[in-house]
Amino acid sequence: MKPGDDPMSTPLPTGDPALTALVLDNIDRAVIALDRSGQVTLFNPAAEAYLGKAARHALGRHYEELFAGQEALLYLVHAALRDGRSITDDESIFLQRPKAASLPVSVYAAPIFSRRGEQDGAVLIIRDLSRVRELEETLRRADQLAMLATLAAGLAHEIKNPLGGIKGAAQLLAMELGSDSPLREYTRVMVKEAERVNGIIEELMDLGKPRPALMREVNLARILGDIVLLQKEAARGQRIDFVLSLDPSIPPVQGDENLLTRLFLNLIKNAREAIDGPGRIEIESKISAEYHLTTPGNRPSPLIVVRIRDTGCGMAAEELERIFTPYYTTKNTGSGLGLAICQKIVEDHRGFLKLASTPGEGTEISVSLPLR
Repeated sequence: MKPGDDPMSTPLPTGDPALTALVLDNIDRAVIALDRSGQVTLFNPAAEAYLGKAARHALGRHYEELFAGQEALLYLVHAALRDGRSITDDESIFLQRPKAASLPVSVYAAPIFSRRGEQDGAVLIIRDLSRVRELEETLRRADQLAMLATLAAGLAHEIKNPLGGIKGAAQLLAMELGSDSPLREYTRVMVKEAERVNGIIEELMDLGKPRPALMREVNLARILGDIVLLQKEAARGQRIDFVLSLDPSIPPVQGDENLLTRLFLNLIKNAREAIDGPGRIEIESKISAEYHLTTPGNRPSPLIVVRIRDTGCGMAAEELERIFTPYYTTKNTGSGLGLAICQKIVEDHRGFLKLASTPGEGTEISVSLPLR
């Protein structure tokens, strides 16, 4: 190093232990090293975040204590530490954590050999798969919508024409009947039901083949504020607190104002209807630090996240599995197309939609939209 050089800016030499430590501290994968006896000798910051344990509480502990009750994970460690072989599991491992939900992970376990070829221990490299699972779920729902689009295109025309004839015939019949005829009630019901079925078909057509989005600058804060104003009025007498926490620094996003209004109105209305009696709905917006949308030829775009949390009845895991399925609904009324249409709107805006719920505690739904 020359006189006057800043030692903090001097590149670290290749193979320097300090460089290795910096890499381990900054990668987004958990790295856990074990000695021959199975004691933890290295526990990087990502491992602390994944397992919810500080390094000082993990170092020196035996791996069987650290991963107690996690048989699939223990099997991988046994294979690396006792059999001396490398092994990977990308599918079936869920990392159990004391104060958080289990985390889907990919685990690579491998023996550590000394320069003399003797086994000195083992290393685990753990990767968080929760984001991958979210994207897989988004793609699965998109496939469902694509199949429904094909179904809608084929059925809508075939159903709407005869339905219009039925409604017209009922209206003509009503005109022929006297005002005091008891049969007029039947024609009224026929017209009403024909209109209801027609509304369902139009919703299905919107889902299968919606109008093209008209992209322009949209102020999400104004949309959310207007929706909450109306929902407060609709919830009069329910004693529901609406709490808006909107980041004022978020600039307008590129989107279709009518479609985004429909999206957030549906989600906030669902939150209100999930609350029976007093409750609370929180609507928060912020710029995501986790995701960026990257498209060919363009610089990465930040994602805006809008979270809607309610203290309603919540949903069980089996309901969450089906909640985006068209025509499935947990309400006594409704077509079951609302969330499917929301998913389609988010997809058309190149965003992501995530839903989490706990029975008896409430539901949280997150919408991530690209800023550009």
